[in-house]
Amino acid sequence: MAISKFRPCIDLHGGKVKQIVGGTLNDDGTAPTENFVSEKSPREFAEQFQADNLQGGHVIKLGPGNEEAAREALGAWKGGLQIGGGINRENATEWLEAGASHIIVTSTIFGKDGTFLENVLQELSREVGGDKLVLDLSCKTTDTGWTVAMNRWQTLTDLHITTQSLTHLSQYCAEFLIHAADVEGLCGGMDAELVKWLGEWTRVNDGFPITYAGGISSMTEIETIQKQSGGHIDYTVGSALDLFGGSALSYRDLVARS
Repeated sequence: MAISKFRPCIDLHGGKVKQIVGGTLNDDGTAPTENFVSEKSPREFAEQFQADNLQGGHVIKLGPGNEEAAREALGAWKGGLQIGGGINRENATEWLEAGASHIIVTSTIFGKDGTFLENVLQELSREVGGDKLVLDLSCKTTDTGWTVAMNRWQTLTDLHITTQSLTHLSQYCAEFLIHAADVEGLCGGMDAELVKWLGEWTRVNDGFPITYAGGISSMTEIETIQKQSGGHIDYTVGSALDLFGGSALSYRDLVARS
């Protein structure tokens, strides 16, 4: 049976590794709420994840000022980490050459008003190869269920998380990365309904790979992800992890489980 695996993260903000409450990111100059700021370099985290053979983790650039830090992490473990944050057709190949195993995209496949641009996704998938592309479909709860949010989760798009949309989008990429933005960074528990729904979808779609992030704060929740997805949904833990100053979950326990 497949095993839901721990996917590590290196979230970069202002060139440092941080854990941030997702809903507090904005462009109005107000500083976001920070749960953790590391004194360790991105390279040190990448080297740790490589030593523990944690494949498929992601480096996320949260805004400007993170280019050098991202390159440092990717260079420390070439082919071991994915890269997201400001990735588009113009720079995608450059980031793959810098050592990323995959590129992660969200905002570039939408117009400024949040309109889904399928032609842009098609072109990007053709250029870099769908096997190197991860779609970040991070979302917020809305009246319709869950709606993809872009621009560091500040702008709702016209793309909703539905059976039809995921099935259609899966033809262009290797996997989905889905943050539940409403609970990201709060350590108050995952979006159980979203995880249940995603688990049902991936079970009937040949175990299409999904990584879930947002609010995970107990081993019980991780076991729930395993059960509901048949091991086809992997997971990321941020602020609740002792590696990032949390107390709810042990990094070593998650490495052993994976």
